Amino acid sequence: MPTPFFPSWRSFLNPMGPRLHNGLQPLRQVTLCRIEQTLAAALPADLLEKPRSGAHSRDRIFSLTRTFWCWIWQIFQANTSCREVVRQLQALLGLLERPPIDEDCSAYCQARASLSLDLLDKAFGASAASAQKKAPPSTLLQGRPIKFVDASTLRLEDTPKNRAEFPPSANQFSRPGFPTLKLLVLFGLASGSVLARATANLKVAETRLLLSLREHLQPGDILGGDRAYGLYVMLHWVSSLGADLLARLNARSRRVDFRRAMKKLGPRDALFLWHKPAVPSKLLSDQEWAQVPETMIVRVIAIRVQRSGFRTRHLTLVTTLLDPDIYPAVEILAAFLKRWRLEMCLDDLKTTLGMEQLKCRTPKLVHKELLVFLTAHNLLRWIMVQAAQAGQVDLERISFTGTLDAFRQWSVALAQVRGPGKLSKQKRLWREFLRILAADLVPERPGRQEPRAVKKRSKYPRLTKPRHAYVERWSRNKRRRAQRTKNQAQLN
Repeated sequence: MPTPFFPSWRSFLNPMGPRLHNGLQPLRQVTLCRIEQTLAAALPADLLEKPRSGAHSRDRIFSLTRTFWCWIWQIFQANTSCREVVRQLQALLGLLERPPIDEDCSAYCQARASLSLDLLDKAFGASAASAQKKAPPSTLLQGRPIKFVDASTLRLEDTPKNRAEFPPSANQFSRPGFPTLKLLVLFGLASGSVLARATANLKVAETRLLLSLREHLQPGDILGGDRAYGLYVMLHWVSSLGADLLARLNARSRRVDFRRAMKKLGPRDALFLWHKPAVPSKLLSDQEWAQVPETMIVRVIAIRVQRSGFRTRHLTLVTTLLDPDIYPAVEILAAFLKRWRLEMCLDDLKTTLGMEQLKCRTPKLVHKELLVFLTAHNLLRWIMVQAAQAGQVDLERISFTGTLDAFRQWSVALAQVRGPGKLSKQKRLWREFLRILAADLVPERPGRQEPRAVKKRSKYPRLTKPRHAYVERWSRNKRRRAQRTKNQAQLN
């Protein structure tokens, strides 16, 4: 027993160790599948230390460490219910012959709510930094850090507080639906992890959300995005941070004629002198708009993408990477084409992990739940980076879903290791786990078609009103059966 204040008493108190095992000591060691023993290395060692006062400062079943890792485990189970977390913990305590705990989920939900937003934000940032540190640098564009930005929307629980914080957009249908949160994420190309995020309601433009991530863009970075960012104001804003922008040209705001290029660099590759728009941008204040230069030199690259069986598509990129010798057009295109694979990480989050609809009922808890989702995603990317390095394979060939499925099973095996040489056995199992991930590769599918469409249909009508106000209409099948019966009666 550790006695830092009375070291001379240790020899007398050591025999009391077995008695302590009947107390809280085994409870502190019980977590779901002990996932922290493999994932805690991605987070600072002191992040989840027991606070001296306030929330989680007392010895409780749902301590700070257990609550955090149970929530991560919950996300790994496709955002399963809080009830399943409590049932799992009840089963583990029953295995240790400990007194049963309450079947209600209230204690666990209160423990989740008491996790501070600052702590979850630090865990999210640490998980992203660990994944980026493990990943090798890109070989494209002089090995400079490449980041991509993308936006998406998430459905929230239909509660008055969520509706007040995230009201429907003015151009949406008048039918009632779920409150919707707009999410902007910044991906790191090296690891595929989420480096930063910004949230707002549907009325806020994603370009405005990007301005709030200023501190996450460092000098020397290359930022990639879709046509929403191929604007004069965004090119200037990114350049003012010491970074470079690579985006699709926004054809609605500016047309390009290569016959009027300032300097031709190659086929459909030229430098242009752009003039400042006459209409001030709503993204900047009057003082900031006055500081925007009147002209800017940009590079425009037009590419014709030809694929067998598909129509020819034209891709026009605008960038501040002006030197064709240092940044060849082929490398610029190769870097930009990786944007779509990183955008598919949003599908990993929303479909595989179940982030499409958040379950928390207040905006404060919604932001915490979002951070836990992003942290869980980064922890899996951290594992994928290790597997790619162990097997000397491309990170894009490692399956996100396969990593999640394998980790669910191998975490159970790692938790069952007992006896002498426990650490060496766990390390051996972990190396075998990484080897299996590196061997189960995703097939190479360059240019794979990923349409933004869904197959799922339903024979049932849409719920266009709240449940208590919805009047279920008579089934058409019932009407047909009634009409058929009526017709038969008339014939008889």
